[in-house]
Amino acid sequence: MHLTPRSSGVFWCEKTLPYQKTIMRGASSASRAMLKMKARPLQNQTNIRPVTKHDIAALKPIIDATELFPSEMLDDMIAGYLDGTKPDLWFTCEQNEELISYGYCEPERMTEGTWNLLAIGVTPDQQGHGVGAAMIGYLENALKALKARVLLVETAGIPEFALTRDFYAKTGFTQEARIREFYEPGVDKIVFWKAL
Repeated sequence: MHLTPRSSGVFWCEKTLPYQKTIMRGASSASRAMLKMKARPLQNQTNIRPVTKHDIAALKPIIDATELFPSEMLDDMIAGYLDGTKPDLWFTCEQNEELISYGYCEPERMTEGTWNLLAIGVTPDQQGHGVGAAMIGYLENALKALKARVLLVETAGIPEFALTRDFYAKTGFTQEARIREFYEPGVDKIVFWKAL
């Protein structure tokens, strides 16, 4: 895999793709709990809510703008969440009826109550306005409702991702680990941790 530096302010993390993971027990319970949660108000005409199948087309340009993964992968990545066969959580922020962000989190295999935030992205024109922090708060509340204990997030340890690492620190995560040369030569993985 080759990492290309992204624009500053992009919130980025990477993990094994969801279709490569096994389905955990009670897969549909997480999706149901997320859908039952009320939207989290952010400001005038802005709220955070679970993703629905009707959001797919609107999410793809956001994914392309944030460069976290190719938007062509979204349909396969989100299928298990939408049909209730995977416990993944997908959520978005809507402002004046327009989607401006997305988040994707899944439980870690072979753990009890540990989740990994695999992607969080905010349209470049909305970065730095509190949307990402509000998305983290929404996710934490959703995970607490599911009795989760720990939230992880991973990112790259290169200078181009300094703003990303600062964002996680400012939203209450602790840098827990560094795995040297993980992504490619010279690109370490940084793991952030937060108790819920």
